[in-house]
Amino acid sequence: MRLRALLDTDALGLRLLGGEDELDRTVRGVMTTDLRDPSRYLAGGELVLTGLAWRRDASDTEPFVRILAAAGVAALAAGEAELGAVPEDLVEACARHRLPLFAVNESVAFATITEHVVRQVSGERAGDLAAVVDRHRRLMTSGPAGGGPDVVLDLLGTDLDLRAWVLSPAGRPIAGAGTAGPALPAAVCARLAGEQLAAARTGRRGPHRVSVDGVTYSLFPIRSSGRGAVSASRDVRETVLSDWLLAVEADAGDWPEERLDLLQGVTQLIAVERDRRDAARTVRRRLAQEVLELVQTGAAPAEIAARLRVAAPVLLPGLGAAPHWQVVVARVEWEAAVGAEGPGIEGGPVAQSLLEEILVDPTAAGPDPSDRIAVAHTGDEAIALVPLPALSADVDGAEPGLLADALLTAVREPLSAGLADDGRLTIGVSASVHSAEGLRGALEEARHARRVAAARPGRVCAAGHQELASHVLLLPFVPDDVRRAFTARLLDPLREYDRRHRAELIPTLEAFLDCDGSWTRCATRLHLHVNTLRYRVGRIEQLTGRDLSRLEDKLDFFLALRMS
Repeated sequence: MRLRALLDTDALGLRLLGGEDELDRTVRGVMTTDLRDPSRYLAGGELVLTGLAWRRDASDTEPFVRILAAAGVAALAAGEAELGAVPEDLVEACARHRLPLFAVNESVAFATITEHVVRQVSGERAGDLAAVVDRHRRLMTSGPAGGGPDVVLDLLGTDLDLRAWVLSPAGRPIAGAGTAGPALPAAVCARLAGEQLAAARTGRRGPHRVSVDGVTYSLFPIRSSGRGAVSASRDVRETVLSDWLLAVEADAGDWPEERLDLLQGVTQLIAVERDRRDAARTVRRRLAQEVLELVQTGAAPAEIAARLRVAAPVLLPGLGAAPHWQVVVARVEWEAAVGAEGPGIEGGPVAQSLLEEILVDPTAAGPDPSDRIAVAHTGDEAIALVPLPALSADVDGAEPGLLADALLTAVREPLSAGLADDGRLTIGVSASVHSAEGLRGALEEARHARRVAAARPGRVCAAGHQELASHVLLLPFVPDDVRRAFTARLLDPLREYDRRHRAELIPTLEAFLDCDGSWTRCATRLHLHVNTLRYRVGRIEQLTGRDLSRLEDKLDFFLALRMS
């Protein structure tokens, strides 16, 4: 119970004398004392009741209050029966030590306050245990109404007045938007998921506490029971990007062990639902694996088409027309740990789990919006077969389907935190195809796009099929030593000149090429006189021995800037 609840109970006759900002402290017990040093009997979190018999003069006050504050008591309540008004030196000492202070009216017995606190604290503990039993009963009941994260979160809200949400490692809300509380904004979800992943990578012991927009959340990992039994003997990187997260709107820093144990039990109950959903994905994963094997082994289009006809009703129930399909390829790669031996971490299962989260359609009907995703994995690579309804190009002629950049908009922040400084996630997206004949080409297209993404800087990168018709397809495959030599020969003289003279030749070159060599447009963009621009371009040509009026030299500079 909270101190604020005691103050709001009129029958207790408590009057606040100081510590209004600390009224959200939790009261875990009550103790009555007139000892000058009661520290040996204090465990922390108590409401201390005193008749002030320990106080002979004002010099006794500071040591007494200091002892209580050091012991971590929740508050001090001083009776007015013996001395009348509470001494001012006690009020001042409590303020210095940020210890809430109450005055107890002489008409109220300490026994009344003690009985009330004990009853409330005991009732809360009994309620916690009853909630655990009820959660087990509901979750173990057969049938779709027998459990799930929302049932647990509803009970946390009604029984313990705790608002909580379950999030995926990518920051996707999984549960908690119903009666347990309002939905969290997407930015907050991403921030909480990122904080949990970063904390897990460092090995810090939870729960982790995070403040977002003035609200404190306590974060508890939800580990699948299938993985948890062996997690201690495995690299944390194998599971950190797969674990769900329970975010509770509360500061667990001052919770008693009983409450922390209860929340750990809650995460175990939610893990049951996680395992159930993983099991439900088995059929979709098997379908994807079968189609992938047929495509990679060069099976006849008719055989692949027959397998797709089996997959379509599972992935898009109720769909009348044959769907279009897209292929998405993802790869998770980890740098080898210093001194590590053996084959290292297999990234395929991690990439598979991430794709199943990233490709979720939040508008899909059904209890689990991921039930339209079929993902297989082989080695370090995960391959998703994504069905699309029978679509035609929109009025602007744009091709329908998934866009590479859009996939990563909401998940880049949390996944970058989980990958830390030794992991990378790269994704490639194919164009949509409408027949089995196109799947092999779509798979190769997605793989090429992923290689383009892998050549970019950053921990989380994606590329789409649109980029395969551009020069960017070629640049990633130029050997690193050739790239460095080419860019150094053209750009190093300009960089050195800029460093010594602050001449901004590199920005001028970029703007000049971006304006297709137009003197007027480039001067306007750079807010320069045309003559100043001509001087700078002349200096660039002098330093590099190139002529920016020639197409070949313009192209060389363009490629050098792109590869630098």
